[in-house]
Amino acid sequence: MKIIDHIKNAKQTLFSIEILPPLKGKGIQKLYEGIDPLMEFKPAFIDVTYHREEAILRKRKDGGFDKVTTRKRPGTVAICAALMNRYKVDAVPHLICGGFSKEETENALIDLNFLGIDNVLALRGDPMKNETTFFPEPDGNKNSIELLQQLSNMNKGKYIDDDLENAFPTNFCVGVSGYPEKHFEAPNSMSDLKWLKAKVDAGADYIVTQLFFDNKKYFEFVENCKQMGINIPIIPGLKPLANLKQMTALPKIFHIDLPNDLVDAVEKCKDDIAVKQVGIEWAIQQSKELKAAGVPVLHYYTMGMSEATKKIATAVF
Repeated sequence: MKIIDHIKNAKQTLFSIEILPPLKGKGIQKLYEGIDPLMEFKPAFIDVTYHREEAILRKRKDGGFDKVTTRKRPGTVAICAALMNRYKVDAVPHLICGGFSKEETENALIDLNFLGIDNVLALRGDPMKNETTFFPEPDGNKNSIELLQQLSNMNKGKYIDDDLENAFPTNFCVGVSGYPEKHFEAPNSMSDLKWLKAKVDAGADYIVTQLFFDNKKYFEFVENCKQMGINIPIIPGLKPLANLKQMTALPKIFHIDLPNDLVDAVEKCKDDIAVKQVGIEWAIQQSKELKAAGVPVLHYYTMGMSEATKKIATAVF
């Protein structure tokens, strides 16, 4: 079922999670172990993230080095198929621009369509590791809007090969990302909202936000989106603070602010066990407030760690 249909048919706020594919060479059982404890809350869908390839230096026999690329995690197509087969739940693969040609993207979408996977999250993706600027493939999509346009074309039966006659149209429901605290590359909040509106105009059906810890910023973001003419569902993304290191790491990685009350509470903690409990309690209060406000879905970035999310869901759902 499409995500927008899940939302339309729901009588209350839905529960969903996001997981990280296992490292290459690892089995899928570890992934299941992180999902199994959360199935009692009947997630409407499970997002499967994708991390682009990395460049590494590989030493040659002559002592020199070759720069090669490697993908440390398997693709999302097979994992989504496995999740849907095991749990009978909709899986949402993340589709990125970086590292893929338009033809490779089209082939992945064809595979997804054949598997009955009709939801995707369309993202530009991050730069390669150790690079500060995003560089697309020469024959790839340059940004999320180009990717959305390719998806929209396929939904209309338009493929890269113009000679195809009576091509079967796909029927994807497409989500995009939104940033309550602004994407770090955007010069200001207004330009970021304009870009989001362009993604909606290009065919986005719903928005999933970057993680945040201050609900006021989410509510302000939703109101600003409405003023921009953005009227599709906006799903809040949440991640409980897990340890002291994250108090400095998360703002640096995701370009977000932590509320003073949360910082003060964490600074009083004696160890990471206490920090984790503070993070869970904070996420519970966030979730309850958001649910009371009638958000369509509470989306948790579990990344395969279910313990904290289970405690939050038990208190909220």
